[in-house]
Amino acid sequence: MAAVEEVPAVDGGSKAEDAAARSDDGDGVGIPQLAENPGQGGASLLDSGEDFEMVNNEDEDDDDDDDDADLPPLEDTGRQKRAPVQDGAEAAEGKGAATDSPPMPAEEWLDVLGNGQLKKKVLEAGKGPDSRPKKGQDVKIHLKMSLADGTTVQEEPSLSFTLGDGDVIQALDLTVLLMEMEERALVSTDAKYAYGAVGSAAPPVPPDAALTLYLRLLEVSDAPDLELLTPRERMALADQKRERGNEYYQRGDYAFAVNSYSIALQITESSSKVDISAGEEAELLEVKVKCLNNMAAAQLKLDHLEAALRSCVSVLAHQPENVKALFRKGKVLALQGDYAEAIRDLKSALKLEPSNKTIHAELSKLVKKHSEHKGAEQAMYKRMLGNPAPVTSQTNRNKSSWSISWKWLFGATAVAIGGVALSVVIAARN
Repeated sequence: MAAVEEVPAVDGGSKAEDAAARSDDGDGVGIPQLAENPGQGGASLLDSGEDFEMVNNEDEDDDDDDDDADLPPLEDTGRQKRAPVQDGAEAAEGKGAATDSPPMPAEEWLDVLGNGQLKKKVLEAGKGPDSRPKKGQDVKIHLKMSLADGTTVQEEPSLSFTLGDGDVIQALDLTVLLMEMEERALVSTDAKYAYGAVGSAAPPVPPDAALTLYLRLLEVSDAPDLELLTPRERMALADQKRERGNEYYQRGDYAFAVNSYSIALQITESSSKVDISAGEEAELLEVKVKCLNNMAAAQLKLDHLEAALRSCVSVLAHQPENVKALFRKGKVLALQGDYAEAIRDLKSALKLEPSNKTIHAELSKLVKKHSEHKGAEQAMYKRMLGNPAPVTSQTNRNKSSWSISWKWLFGATAVAIGGVALSVVIAARN
């Protein structure tokens, strides 16, 4: 059992603060945001043997392009089953209710963002401002996380992460940046900078829950030089960032997902001073392709179509028959109005996976849209150019009118000439 640092009592603290500053010894329950084994818990979509989600209703509204069924699932992701969260009464009974105490004066808190939703209070000063960590450095902290009623949901004696990479909740990324070495601090955060409206299964945090965090900054070090990492270390680090991106994607935080995937890509694409075998290079490429595919899915959710298209094209440059990249590229092109090219990409994807119902449904929907679009274009051209039928009829009438006029003129001339000839003959006889 890992020893848990004893937290000093805080005079005059609120109920939540006292509860955060008081705990029994016990083991940590794991890093709060980065699951070491995301495949545990509920079965992932890949475990079912399917590469795409099945479409529940193939006749769904054509305009519902953002429906989750239209997008294939992310690779190698697993959802953990949500752990039941005790209500306040049960938590108080099981852990002991915190005693009431007067609220802490507002001036002792630092309003980190100026909106009152993320506040930090120094409990014990550290080694001075020069010892504060910088963005991009690795830090190690002691973390204790509690709900507003004092229920401890997580205890981590030694939690390591890279500042600014989104490896942890925003409240930690933002407040640890302001801490000094050996500083002890208390942080009060709104759900917006913690687990939001979704909540969390591990640690067990209910939706829209405000949190109190007890922190102590233990270590600060520079992040490892990517050029000196072995191929295996680079793959492990890139996979860690990618899995964090997958967690953000599943929570609907698509911008944070793109950020995590971008960091993972930088790791896979960084130059290396360490020898790499052909097999390791192929494995590193697989990680890169997964990051690009997942990033394209997140970019689609954000309607960043050009960026999503670039991600798909990058995948296809390495793997021309990557079904997910072809599918997503087809969706992007369709949203951009390039129906013909989109249909070609979806047909290529369907040729690779003929039984895939998601591709069938998307292709059918797209062909229908393309037909309607062509019909609308033809109608627009007719309105622009006018109706050719009346013009032809009028031309024929004009031609017919000219024909009649010439015939009449020719006949009159013939009659006139005949009359003159007859007059000459009569005059000659006389």
